[in-house]
Amino acid sequence: MTTPAVRGPLRAHPTAADAVVAAIVLALMIGSVFVGHRVAAHPLSPLFVACAVLAAAALAVRRRAPRTVLVVTSVLTAVGAADAADGVPRIQVALSAVVALYTVVSRTERAAALRIAAVTITALTGAVMLLGPPPWYSQENVGMLAWAGMAAAAGDAVRSRRAYIAAIEERALRAERSREEEARRRVAEERLRIARELHDVVAHHIALVNVQAGVASHVMDSRPDQAKQALAHVREASRSALDELRSTVGLLRQYGDSEAPTEPAPGMGAFDQLVDGFTRAGLRVAVTVTGAPADAPAAGDEDPAASVAGALPAAVDLTAYRVLQEALTNVHKHAGPGARAEVVILRAPGSLVLTVLDDGPEDGVPGDGGTAGGGHGLVGMRERVTALGGTIETGPRQGTAGFRVRVRLPVPSCARRLR
Repeated sequence: MTTPAVRGPLRAHPTAADAVVAAIVLALMIGSVFVGHRVAAHPLSPLFVACAVLAAAALAVRRRAPRTVLVVTSVLTAVGAADAADGVPRIQVALSAVVALYTVVSRTERAAALRIAAVTITALTGAVMLLGPPPWYSQENVGMLAWAGMAAAAGDAVRSRRAYIAAIEERALRAERSREEEARRRVAEERLRIARELHDVVAHHIALVNVQAGVASHVMDSRPDQAKQALAHVREASRSALDELRSTVGLLRQYGDSEAPTEPAPGMGAFDQLVDGFTRAGLRVAVTVTGAPADAPAAGDEDPAASVAGALPAAVDLTAYRVLQEALTNVHKHAGPGARAEVVILRAPGSLVLTVLDDGPEDGVPGDGGTAGGGHGLVGMRERVTALGGTIETGPRQGTAGFRVRVRLPVPSCARRLR
């Protein structure tokens, strides 16, 4: 067994490692002749020494040309075995062929390696039995068969272990890559969601602030009371914008931050406040609510939109609110002063249908519904609705200069949500 301090340099210099292996094999081939035999009576022949040296030299390039080295060492083994005329076996050169066979099997695909091993073992064993001294079943000849078989088995085990380790590393690499891709996908989705929230908050409240500030500037000298009222609306809208921005940006805080906001996201329960804000800004809004669900609470004095929404899933509730907010903001920005909007909320079986209509600007020029100037209003609405599996239809109203937005959001029943 080699220590890590030795294995490291050998792996970094494979040619030097092969040269060391070749030197060790040469020493074993020459030294094994002295075991069990009297060298003085049976001296080493020059042919045997030449075969041993050539076979060891071939092992120095066993990684670059493993099959060629196997053929060369096998031939030299047969030649060395034939040089046993004095009755002393000379199959020690076979040790180089055993090392070469191990190298080939450990670096070749299994089916081909098994064929090469079978042919090599048969050829080597047959050569030493036929060319070596009798009897053919001598201990050295049987040992040749055993050593060659063990070399092939060891090479196959090393090849299997390398393939197993490579497969584990590949699976680990794929798993790491998948985790990184999943993390990037989730980060992108979270950024998109926050961007949508910020767009909806800013587009709505800043539009109101802009209009009211314009009104205040226009009537500041002639009607100061109305200017003060408009500035009060500006202050209220800006405060609402700051509160929603704080709530949205708070999502970026780390979990456990005591200063992170805990207010729920807006929903249809706050729709009446949304309509009041637009009404104070000068937009006339008519709301029609139909089809309240059976599991909704009694309306009483509640906002009818909140009643028809009844027990909506959080994602549907937020999306419905944001769609209506964006649609009314577009009407307020693009239809101009004196515009009138009509909101129809229909709670159909298994769905929530929202329709926003406007009559268009007073000059009769058709509006663009918020698509001019590269805005992202309709794009954001479409992404929100599509993410929930809903549908959205937008376009000019027939026969008028107004615009129409119609959204259908799927709403699972209570029984399905409890499953």
